[in-house]
Amino acid sequence: MPLYKQLYDAIRQAILQGTLRRGLRLPSTRQISAELKISRNTVVIAFEQLLAEGYIECKTGSGTVVTNTLPDEVLQVQRQQFNGNRTVSLRSKTVRKLAPLIPAMLDPKLRFAPFLYGLPALDELPLDVWGRLLARHCRTASIEIATHGDPAGFRRLREAISSYLGVARGVRCHAGQVIIVNGSQQAIDLTSRVLADQGDAAVVEDPGYPGVRWVLQAAGIKLVPLPVARDGLRVELLLREKVKAKLVYVTPSHQFPLGVALSLANRLQLLDWAVRNNAWILEDDYDSEYRYESRPLPALQGLDRDGRVIYIGTFSKVLFPTLRLGYLVVPEDLVDAFVATKWISDRCCPLVEQAALAEFISEGYFASHIRRMRALYMERRSVMIETIREELGGLLEPWDPEAGMHTVAWLPPKVEDSQVSADAAKVGLNIFPVSRFALRPLPRGGLLLGYAAFSPEIIRKRVPDLESLIKTHVGDLGRKANQAGLQVAG
Repeated sequence: MPLYKQLYDAIRQAILQGTLRRGLRLPSTRQISAELKISRNTVVIAFEQLLAEGYIECKTGSGTVVTNTLPDEVLQVQRQQFNGNRTVSLRSKTVRKLAPLIPAMLDPKLRFAPFLYGLPALDELPLDVWGRLLARHCRTASIEIATHGDPAGFRRLREAISSYLGVARGVRCHAGQVIIVNGSQQAIDLTSRVLADQGDAAVVEDPGYPGVRWVLQAAGIKLVPLPVARDGLRVELLLREKVKAKLVYVTPSHQFPLGVALSLANRLQLLDWAVRNNAWILEDDYDSEYRYESRPLPALQGLDRDGRVIYIGTFSKVLFPTLRLGYLVVPEDLVDAFVATKWISDRCCPLVEQAALAEFISEGYFASHIRRMRALYMERRSVMIETIREELGGLLEPWDPEAGMHTVAWLPPKVEDSQVSADAAKVGLNIFPVSRFALRPLPRGGLLLGYAAFSPEIIRKRVPDLESLIKTHVGDLGRKANQAGLQVAG
């Protein structure tokens, strides 16, 4: 540490601790330099820093003295032991409300462990092409890219996305309705701020994506959980129970986490309900490109004739999670409100990445990557389902997903999925319990098994490791039942 900084710190600590009391005259810079055998310039620099920060002051005829304006609480700061509860009390009500919602950080040792959901095939990513495009735009960056851009996003990327969505997803929009965001979380956050007020209600799928719940609860929006059946969100409950809500969040093409699709009848009912109740539908179309038994289902937004659907898409699953770029498609009369809210939030998304992504899409690399990954994930999905049925028949009941990057496998009745998940982590498996995504108790526990990032060899090798874990819990249930029976008989 430089000498002037050492001297500054020593004097500052002495003032804060009260050793150098308020109003005390300090030795001159010449005296200190002579006593410490250091350069006078060093002392002068230290004094100038203390003077600038208000610890000392110069008085005509009195020299340099410790300032009288330091408040008592500052003087006591080094004498008091830190109290962690005080920090909590100083936080805003919003932050204190959010604290219980913040999820536990992922164990670093399990970051890439089987069978983490939502992880793409990292070894198959087109990083060479992506790297070349990024380098090209860094070398030839235009003024448009080098300065603050349009908060709605890079125009060429918005044009590329609107063209792609029209062909691949049946979305009806033009580039002016597309707003680039930093992933689906920001898309949900912006939507909640534009379309709802604190105290409003929002319908969410149960079980469902926890990220939307965190955002809505942080905004002071009440959650109305609705169950999910084989044909998606149970829309009939909206009608039967006369639910009053401003927003409905839904994953119609591939429900998270169960993987089911919202039927056409339910889609039409939901759109009709939104119109009659002056409500908005947030359509999160994640993973929709990866459908295996048929062509990808057209987006709900394509059926909307009344401008009630806010469409959310992201590149984190189809490319890679660290590419924090997603997009919103909003009705034309809401574009200005969304763009203004985006500008207040963070001005704009990184422009070099947007320019590279625009080229990645327009030159056909994106469509080619989707085709390759669809074939690869279809193979891994089949291996996962077959291995579960062959190795764990009677212990796990897999739902054969028609789309996506993971499957749900149901446990025997009364077996706690959270306990099986915890035991799986001890043997190097990263498996989420379905109950973690539910607001209300589920009739049966289940496991979320991601397959997209793992080779057939890994799937075949590690799925059987679940057998002993599940059998242990089934055996425990049997022993408890026997003990209860003996107690009754006794």
